[in-house]
Amino acid sequence: MAEPAADPAADHWGERLPRRLGLWSTVAVLVGSTIGSGIFRTPAVVAERVDDLGLFALAWGLGALVALAGALTLAELAAAIPRTGGIYVYIREAFGRLPAFLFGWCELLILRPSSYGALAITSSEYLWRVLERDGSAELTLLPLSRAQLTAAAMIVVVAAINARGVRLGALVQNLSTIFKVAAILALIVLGVAYMPTAAGEGAASGGATTPATFGLAMVSILWAYDGWSDAGFVSGEVRDPQRSLPRAFILGTVGVVLLYLAVIAVYVSVIPLAEMPGSPLIAADVAVRLIGPVGAVAVAAAVMVSTFGTLNGTMMTGPRVFYAMAEDGLFFRRIAAIHPRYGTPSAAIVLSAILGVIFVASRSFAELADGFVVGIWPFYALAVAAVFVLRRRRPELVRPYRVLAYPLVPLLFLLASIYLLGSYAITQPGTFAVNLAVIAAGVPVYLLWLRRA
Repeated sequence: MAEPAADPAADHWGERLPRRLGLWSTVAVLVGSTIGSGIFRTPAVVAERVDDLGLFALAWGLGALVALAGALTLAELAAAIPRTGGIYVYIREAFGRLPAFLFGWCELLILRPSSYGALAITSSEYLWRVLERDGSAELTLLPLSRAQLTAAAMIVVVAAINARGVRLGALVQNLSTIFKVAAILALIVLGVAYMPTAAGEGAASGGATTPATFGLAMVSILWAYDGWSDAGFVSGEVRDPQRSLPRAFILGTVGVVLLYLAVIAVYVSVIPLAEMPGSPLIAADVAVRLIGPVGAVAVAAAVMVSTFGTLNGTMMTGPRVFYAMAEDGLFFRRIAAIHPRYGTPSAAIVLSAILGVIFVASRSFAELADGFVVGIWPFYALAVAAVFVLRRRRPELVRPYRVLAYPLVPLLFLLASIYLLGSYAITQPGTFAVNLAVIAAGVPVYLLWLRRA
């Protein structure tokens, strides 16, 4: 049965999209967008950079605190300004149209296409692994591998799902989130049963971790936690947003943190820290030690479904930024079109799908993932800093939720952002410079766009 057409009239927050997402669907957007492939493979990368068990545990704990600090802060902004676009809207309201445009510019050129491509390729590769076929094999008629073609098809499928209606997209998100949470819980339960016989195997290796390498490890950890902000992008489609959005931010992020810390404890109880760098898919290696070879197949299936669910969540959230830009007159007006039957920003979704397919066809997984690492963090920092600006500039805003322990919580996030960006600039100066160059290139584009308008 088709969903009713969207009412073209805006609600009293100025939102034209229909509000159809409930609390638990919004929580599923956040949780499903966060839990992708990161927790299944990032610990091995972190272990390469932090070779002491105490520092390894500290890094994951600090990552949890930073993600929670960001989510608690954005919860205040989302409840006060429940508009489609999330971070884009918060930056625009606090700092003006140019910084907001630069966020959308980076989303368009790097962040979302890279995210779509990396997630789709990962899901596709694990699908072929479950089928016991070589996904890297080149096709006869196209200059693509099986995995690339399958990844492109996955992007098209999730775009079609989300263009068909936010409820259908939420249903896919809810089901995939339930599956991936169940898979992690199963791994935790098996690990707890195994843990008594593994006591002492995770002893510290006593290496020399520098502040810069620790910061680089934190970048990888926060890639695994990334997604804590995604509920904000669909704020304009959430029912009773001033109650539901703060709860969704807090419940979703706390749930992810608890799952991650528990599964990290299982990892280090089963595989010694010194062996982790040789386990690029550590979850599969843990499952093999716990239940034998069938564990590798089970984890491959879990990663495939998990990353597909995250791809769906990203397709729910990312196009809303382009839609919000177009509504502001900072992007082609046609991208702000709402489907007359399904009430979705269908033009923005189609644009996102096209960009994702192009990136999948032309770039490797490593290039896609590297493109996302640092580009988002300056804008996360601006969005969190917006809470200070808006409290001073717009005290009349109704704030049904105020960030706990203000101003300490947002300050913690801002200090962490400075440390992370500084560490990345020291250890990966080339990638850092490219990200800055892409951001700076948006300034003349913005000026030209204003002149055109």
